[in-house]
Amino acid sequence: MTSDTRESPGRVTLNMIASEAGVSVSTVSKVLNGRSDVSADTKERVEAVMDHLGYQRRPARRRGAVIDLVLNELDSLWSVEIIRGVDEVLHEAGASMVLSAVHGRSSDTREWIDQLAARRSNGAILVVSDLTQQQRKRLTALDVPFVLLDPVGSVDALVPTVGATNWAGAVSATEHLIGLGHTRIAHLAGPRQVLCSRARADGFRATMEQAGLPMPAGWVAHGEFNDASGRTETARLLDGLEDSGEEPPTAVFAASDLQALGAFEVLRDRGYAIPSDISIVGFDDLPVARWTHPPLTTVRQPLFDMASVAANALLRVIDGEPADQFRLELATQLLVRGSTAPPSGGAGRTT
Repeated sequence: MTSDTRESPGRVTLNMIASEAGVSVSTVSKVLNGRSDVSADTKERVEAVMDHLGYQRRPARRRGAVIDLVLNELDSLWSVEIIRGVDEVLHEAGASMVLSAVHGRSSDTREWIDQLAARRSNGAILVVSDLTQQQRKRLTALDVPFVLLDPVGSVDALVPTVGATNWAGAVSATEHLIGLGHTRIAHLAGPRQVLCSRARADGFRATMEQAGLPMPAGWVAHGEFNDASGRTETARLLDGLEDSGEEPPTAVFAASDLQALGAFEVLRDRGYAIPSDISIVGFDDLPVARWTHPPLTTVRQPLFDMASVAANALLRVIDGEPADQFRLELATQLLVRGSTAPPSGGAGRTT
């Protein structure tokens, strides 16, 4: 190790430790929290890097803490993975979790903040689509540290955030389809105002443009990250192509696994075989992605790990660490399964 990487005590970040030790941020978090699922060699290497960089551990204040986890909805598989990740970390730390849903409404978010103030919560993990600057200031005035998980829009530099490499994930999905020989690829995008949705759509467009492939009007369809939207947008795309007499796409990249499942349903109802007629790629790698027939090729967004890292980051802030050192992006990974294959010479309905 070289001496020029040393930082002043208290300003060493988890990203710096992970990079120097050659491990993930989540592994560093596990070492800091005494988790048993880290090999002895890895633990020793991480701790050696922390000593080398002058990382200062602070006395834990977390035991008995009450942490709010606030999501838009509680009834999706995506939310379940987040809840699992946060719960595991808080349980091991001796902290408690209060779970709330705001359903994307500002009024519910304001009500939750009132409830948080009344119960004197020690911190909050926010996975919400609408948190205004005024609401952030109120949380700060209440002296309640918070972490934004998968933030929707631009965030103040002092606010801790945990996200994923959405643009890179979309690039890998699109490159996979192009590499199979697909040239007519549609994208079922997420909401226009959501940061991760924009990043995935931008990654798709950039890869298509670099390959010199066309993107006809309507082939990037913005909706919601759910199966109903996947059904609606897929049906709208196919209806428009049938009316115009155009050939359908040979592949679809969906911005979420749930949208991909909605596309599965519509395509099969209309007689298309997957993947021989149309290939499909999702995004998230929810457990259901492995249960579809055929299993869904998807970009793994490490939701459980993202939630665990967010919970660990919040606990470190509660323990007195500077909030602005926790701005983390976890890597995505393309998982190739049975829903993608080379084009068969032109998509068409089975008889």
